[in-house]
Amino acid sequence: MSRPPEAGVPSLLAGGFAATRAALLARPWGTGDERRRALADLADEWVRGLYRSAGVPETGAALVAVGSYGRRELSPGSDLDLVLVHDSLREVDQAAARVWYPVWDEGVSLDHSVRTVGQARRVAAADLPAALGMLDARHVAGDASLTLRLRSSVLADWRAFAPRRVGDLRANARERGAQFGELAFLLEPDLKQARGGLRDVVALRAIAASWLADSPHGALETAYRDLLDVRDGLHLVSGRSSDRLTLQDQDAVADLLGYADADELLRRVCLAGRDVSYASDLAWRRVGQLLSARSRRRRILSRAGGPAPVPPRLPLADGVVAYDGEAVLARDAAVEQDPVLVLRLAAAAAQAGLPVSPGTVDRLRASGSLPVPWPSAAVRALVTLLGAGVATLPVWEGLDRAGLVDRFLPEWSTVRGLPQRNPVHRFTVDRHLVQTAVEASALARRVSRPDLLLLAALVHDLGKGAGRPGGASSSAAGPVDHAEAGAALAEQIAGRMGLPPGDVATLGVLVRNHLLLVDTATRRDLDDPATAETVAAAVGGEDVLELLQALTEADARATGPAAWTPWRVSLVGDLVARTAAALRGVSRLARPEPAAELAGLLGTAPEAVRVAHAEHSLIVSVVAPDRVGLLAVVAGALSLARLEVRSATVATMGGRAVQTWTVEPAFGRSDDDRVIIDLVRRALAGTLDVPGRLASRDAAYAGHPRMPVPAPEARVVPGASADATVLEVRAHDRPGLLATVATTLAAAGAAVRSARVDTLGAEAVDVFYLVEAGGGPPGTCLSPQRESDVCAAVRAALA
Repeated sequence: MSRPPEAGVPSLLAGGFAATRAALLARPWGTGDERRRALADLADEWVRGLYRSAGVPETGAALVAVGSYGRRELSPGSDLDLVLVHDSLREVDQAAARVWYPVWDEGVSLDHSVRTVGQARRVAAADLPAALGMLDARHVAGDASLTLRLRSSVLADWRAFAPRRVGDLRANARERGAQFGELAFLLEPDLKQARGGLRDVVALRAIAASWLADSPHGALETAYRDLLDVRDGLHLVSGRSSDRLTLQDQDAVADLLGYADADELLRRVCLAGRDVSYASDLAWRRVGQLLSARSRRRRILSRAGGPAPVPPRLPLADGVVAYDGEAVLARDAAVEQDPVLVLRLAAAAAQAGLPVSPGTVDRLRASGSLPVPWPSAAVRALVTLLGAGVATLPVWEGLDRAGLVDRFLPEWSTVRGLPQRNPVHRFTVDRHLVQTAVEASALARRVSRPDLLLLAALVHDLGKGAGRPGGASSSAAGPVDHAEAGAALAEQIAGRMGLPPGDVATLGVLVRNHLLLVDTATRRDLDDPATAETVAAAVGGEDVLELLQALTEADARATGPAAWTPWRVSLVGDLVARTAAALRGVSRLARPEPAAELAGLLGTAPEAVRVAHAEHSLIVSVVAPDRVGLLAVVAGALSLARLEVRSATVATMGGRAVQTWTVEPAFGRSDDDRVIIDLVRRALAGTLDVPGRLASRDAAYAGHPRMPVPAPEARVVPGASADATVLEVRAHDRPGLLATVATTLAAAGAAVRSARVDTLGAEAVDVFYLVEAGGGPPGTCLSPQRESDVCAAVRAALA
C-alpha cells in the first residue's frame, strides 16, 4: 500500500525517483563507470531520505548496500540490494517496512533483509551468494560503526575459513560453467553467469579478500568494464533486466555502444571473456598451489620438522619440465635459438594434461619464427598437440592469448573471436576449429592418416575469415565460398609446413568438401545413382572418403547436438557405404524396385497406414491410390499430429502410391500410434479438413510478435539427378511448411518422387525430386520453363 510523503521531504521522496533516474539515464556519459556510479549515488540519496523519514534511530541501526549496489556498479536494470543491520532494536521490522514500501511503489526491484550483525554472520557462513554480497558491504545511512562491524566480522570469517569457502566458490564456478558455457565462445552468452563472465570477476575479488591469492589487474579490469558496459547497453535497449545477450538485441546494443556492428560487439565480449577466464584459471591454480604447499608443510612438520621440500622439476620434453602443476621452460632452454620450442612445449604440456605457466608464456614471446618449410619436428609437435583431446583447449588458449598461435599460423587472426550467425553453431569460429580437433582426436584410430585428419580439423573453417583484415577478400560476384577459400588456405598452410604434394592435395580436398557428406545425405535421394557418383568423383578414393567421414563427424559434434543426430548419423553412414561401393565399381547404386513387400504387408485394401518404431524416430508407411496432391495430404496430417518430417520416399506400383515417412515427435513425445493412423486415414478419406485445421493453428499464433526472417528460397539443383528435377527449398521453419510446399507442387502439376527434409535450428532445408505428373512418359523431368514456374509458385506460397 502506498504511503504519502511527509511534508518537507525532498522531491526524490515525493515520487520523483523514477523520473529523475530516467533523466539521468538519458544524459550522455563519458564512460559506463560514471553512469553506474551516478545511478548508485542517486539511489543512495533516495534511500537515505527514506531511511530518515522512516524514523529509524541514528544509532544502533544502519542501512547497508551489498552486491553490485555496494560496489557502486548499478546497471540500468539492477536490483537495489539492501540490508538493515541493527543491535536488537524493537519494532525494527515496522521501521524497515517504511523504507521498503516506497521503493516497491516506485517499481524498483529490491532485494532486502533485516538482521543483527550476528545473524548476518551466520547467514554469510551458510550461504555463499550472501557472503559474496556482504564482502562488498557499503554504508548508506544510520550508524556507520555498525556497518564497519558487519564488514569486519564477515571478512574475518571469510579469511578464517578460507580453504573451505573458496572450495565452495570453486565448485559454484564449475557448476555455472557447465550450465551456461564459456562466455568467450558463445553466440548468445550470459554475461553474468557464463564462464568468464561478471560472476567470475566477483569470485576473483573474493579470492583476493581471502588472502590466498591475488587476482591479475590491467587486462582483467578492462575486460570487467567492457562486460559491464555491454550489460548496461542490453538493459537499455531491451528495457528489461537481462544478462543474456540474444541475437535479436545485438545490433541495437552494438549501435548504442558505438561498435561497427554486432560482430565487433561479440568479438569484444569474446576477448573480455577470455581475459576473465584466463585470470580465473591462474587464480585457482595459485590457490591450489598454496593450499598444497601448506598441506605438505604440515605433513613434514608433523613427522620430523624442518622446511617443506621444494616441488620437483620433472622433464617433459627437450627444454620443457613440469613444476608445481604447470609446464615451464627448463633453465637452459634456448628460447631465441629454438624455433620449434613453442610447439614442442605446447605438445608436451597438453599430453601431460598441464597448463603452461604465465611466466613461460611471457618468455616464449622471444622465440623465433619457424623457417619455411617447417622442420619435421614442428609438424609432429603440432599434430601431437592437436591429438591430446580436451587437454589441447587450455594450452591452445594460453598460446593464443599471447599471440603465439599467429607465429606459426598467421591465418588464425582472421577467425579469432569471429561469431557464426547460425543458430546450430554454439562456438565462435576459432573455438569451433579447436573443438573440432578435440573431437577428431577421439576418431584418430578409425583412419589410416590421423595426422591429416587433425590438421584438416584445425583449418577446415579458416575460409570463414574471408573479408576480415588479413583474410581472403570477397570476389566481384559476391562473398567467397568459405569451403573453397578454406581449401586454398589449407593447401597454402600445408605447403608452408613442407608436407608432401599428395598430402597437400588431400588436405585441400578434405577442406573443400567438409560439408559434402552431411549436405548430400540430408538433401539428396540416396537411391538415385547420381548421388553416390557425385560424391565419389569429389573424393577420388576410399582413403580420402574415410578421412572425410571422420572429419564430418568431428565437425558436426563440435558444432552442437542438433548437427549430429542419430538420423544424420544413419544417413551419412548409408551415403558413405554407397560411395565406397561406387569407388570399387560395385553395382550397388541402382534404384531399388518399388516397395512391393511393403505394399503386400499393408494388405490389399485401397488405403492402409502403419506406424513402426525405430530407435529415435517413427516410420509411418502409407499405401493409397496414387493421385496428385497425395504427398500434401499426408504431410498435413502428420503436421497435425505434431510430427516433424525427416525424410519421405514415394514409389508407385500398380496404380498405388507407397509412401515411407521418417518422423520425430516435435515435443519429445508422440501421440498414441492409433491417433496418428486415424489422422492419416481421415485425411486420405477426405473427412479431415487438413488445410482448414492447419490454417486455424497458424491463426492461433498470428497475434504473437515474430522476428523478421529472410525471404524463402526455391531453386533447382542442376545435375543432381539424371531422371528427376531436384528442387531445394530453404525457409524459416514453421508448422505445416512441408504441407504448404507439397500442396503448391501438386497445384503446379509436379509429382514428388521422393523428398528429403532437414531442419538446422530454425532453418528448414527441404529437397524434392520432381517429375511431370502428366503429359509425358514416367520419369519425365520438368522443362526449364516449368522449373522456373514451380520455383516462383513455391516462393509465393511461402512468402
